Amino acid sequence: MELPINKIYQGDALIELKKLPSESVDSCITSPPYWTQRNYLVDGQIGIERTLKEYINKLCIIFDEIKRILKKSGTCWVVIGDAYSGKMGKRQGWTDAKMGYGKQEAIDKGIALTKENKFEYTAPSKSLIMIPFYFALEMVNRGWILRNTLIWHKNNVMPTSAKDRFTIDFEYVFFFVKSKRYYFETQYEPVKKATIERNKYPHRGDGITAIGRARKPGEFMSKGEKRNKRAVWNINTKPRDFEGEHFATFPERLIEPMINAGCPKEGIILDPFFGSGTTGLVALKQNKQFIGIELNPNYVKIAEARIKPYLEQRKL
Repeated sequence: MELPINKIYQGDALIELKKLPSESVDSCITSPPYWTQRNYLVDGQIGIERTLKEYINKLCIIFDEIKRILKKSGTCWVVIGDAYSGKMGKRQGWTDAKMGYGKQEAIDKGIALTKENKFEYTAPSKSLIMIPFYFALEMVNRGWILRNTLIWHKNNVMPTSAKDRFTIDFEYVFFFVKSKRYYFETQYEPVKKATIERNKYPHRGDGITAIGRARKPGEFMSKGEKRNKRAVWNINTKPRDFEGEHFATFPERLIEPMINAGCPKEGIILDPFFGSGTTGLVALKQNKQFIGIELNPNYVKIAEARIKPYLEQRKL
């Protein structure tokens, strides 16, 4: 079977994934629809299941199929957010001023949920539901290896209107693999000048090694004035640079280190919840390949328009 690369397939993720051959892609980078957050007004969508258990199970069945499709050396990166219990029927934080929509128009566009979406919460009202943790635990139960819980810290997040809690300015990114040995290219980040100066001299404290000696000067400086990339990524959100009704987009800078670290040269990256196509866009910019699956035909059109110029460049 010839693997269909650099294409977007419109349809149900599970059905389309079953058409792909086993151990055929190098990496999966995706963000599934979050539970109780938005109605995309498309039959078969994920995220409006009555219970969290049903949502997690449906999601993990899809990732079972992704695990089959990934090469043994493959990596899987999942961006997933939490929600609060008891938010049924509200506009999930979208305001008229921000979106420019009235309540009914927001409902009509799928931005807002209605009281017809009756969710059964197990967490007390106003409590975080802990969706990412339920998801990660079930993935590990199904045989995935969780290598990192990464934090996407958004410096420019909008302040919350809530007066009895802190503003949430981050989302979780889970880094899974299917085998103990997998492709990974170490990523580096700059260190502060003070750290460079301090590292010139031997000392103990938090620099002590496993055998009990003080570290040597420069011992943990892997690339001159750089260090191994840490697990908190400070990346601002960005406004859409395209036309269309798609709100859950992530910035290219969030995808770049995932592709750099987890996908080899000319490798193939899968995104079964393709949305507006950012994963495919960054893959092409890095001279890599992608396979996209998206249920919403309107989003397919948006993604195709964004990606078309980069596909045409490849043909030149």
